Amino acid sequence: MRPNKRDELVRNALQVFYRDGFHATGMDKLVVETGVSKTSMYKHFRTKEELILAALRLRDESFRISLLRQIEEMAHSPADRLLASFDALAQWFEEDGYRGCMFIKAGAEYQESDHPIHLQAAEHKRLMLDYFTDLARKAGAREPEKLGCQILLLQEGAIVTAVLLKNCEPARDAKAAAQVLLDQALA
Repeated sequence: MRPNKRDELVRNALQVFYRDGFHATGMDKLVVETGVSKTSMYKHFRTKEELILAALRLRDESFRISLLRQIEEMAHSPADRLLASFDALAQWFEEDGYRGCMFIKAGAEYQESDHPIHLQAAEHKRLMLDYFTDLARKAGAREPEKLGCQILLLQEGAIVTAVLLKNCEPARDAKAAAQVLLDQALA
C-alpha cells in the first residue's frame, strides 16, 4: 500500500529534524528536503510545531516497537530483558547516522515543561520507564519503580555518552552497572 502524502511528509521531515534539529530546520528547508510544496505542507500542518509533533509521534511508535521487539528476541526472562536493553542500545549506537535520542533533543530545544513538544518528548520517556518498571516488577524486584528509574537513567546516560564520547563503550558500561542494580534489587 502506497503511503499517503501526509505520512510521507512526516517520515521525511522526521529524518531532517533528527539530522539537523528542530529550531535549525525551517519550513523552507523542509520544502527543499522533503520535496513537498509549501502549499501542500501547510495543507497538512498549519505550523512547524504540528509537523514536529507528528514526527515525534511517528518516531516514538517506530522506535519503541523496534527496540522492544529486539529486546524480546534477545532475552526471554524479564531480568534478562532489562539487561538485553543495553545490548539493543549498543546496536543502535553502531547504526549509520546515529545522532542520539530525538526526544532528548526535543526536550532540550523546547524546555518549557508545558510546551506540547516537551510534553510529547516526556511521554516517550514515561512509556519507556513504564516498560522497564513492568520488567522489574515481573523479575521480582523489591522496589520495581526504583529499579525502573535506575535502568532508564542508565539508558539515557548511555545514549548521551554515545553521542559525545567516542572513546568509551557506554552501552557495555551501563549494562554492567545495571547488573549490579538488578542483583541488589533481586537479593
